Amino acid sequence: MALPKRYEAIDEWKTLMFLYDSALREINTKIEILNNEFLHVHNYNPIEHVKSRIKSAESIVKKLKRDGHEATVDNMVKYLNDIAGIRIICSFTSDIYKIADMISNQSDVKVLMIKNYIANPKPNGYKSYHMVVSIPIFLSDGPVDTKVEIQIRTIAMDFWASLEHKIYYKFEGKAPAYISEELKECADMVNMLDERMLSLNEAIKALEEKEREEQEAEEKRRQKEA
Repeated sequence: MALPKRYEAIDEWKTLMFLYDSALREINTKIEILNNEFLHVHNYNPIEHVKSRIKSAESIVKKLKRDGHEATVDNMVKYLNDIAGIRIICSFTSDIYKIADMISNQSDVKVLMIKNYIANPKPNGYKSYHMVVSIPIFLSDGPVDTKVEIQIRTIAMDFWASLEHKIYYKFEGKAPAYISEELKECADMVNMLDERMLSLNEAIKALEEKEREEQEAEEKRRQKEA
């Protein structure tokens, strides 16, 4: 991330936070427009809600040290991809890939990295679709490419991940083995719930399509008789 020269005299930390906040605003606007377009074209909105946040200074320092890096601004920009983060919550697993494709197809969004924890869940059962993208922030001196991490998951996946985080936070990552096992079993149940809800949704869509075809056939029959 190369900052314009006019920013050299300004506090670097504040400048970076300004850029990350601006990147969140840009991505949030794109997501809102894409969701509204999908609703307009398909009469269905794939996104339930969106959460966004900027990583705190404390969290940034802690993560850099945990990964073996000195806590500097340069290292923050170089090694951390999730300082600006957006979480997109959708209804069904099929929506996840639709949303990811819609974001990837934006001409000014560059996909830097993808981690598909849905196809390849973490050992603890965590599932989500992660994208690290770069988006240009157009300043008076020109664009500055800024990274944003996007996580896309279903309501059920988000429910599990939120509770898992709270439980592990209490134990500082050292939860008893039986709790880890229980959480993994819960993750399996969440996965089964997602699969069944998706199956139900597809069955409903098939019934609606059949009803529409029958109505069209009936309308054509009436026109012929007339």
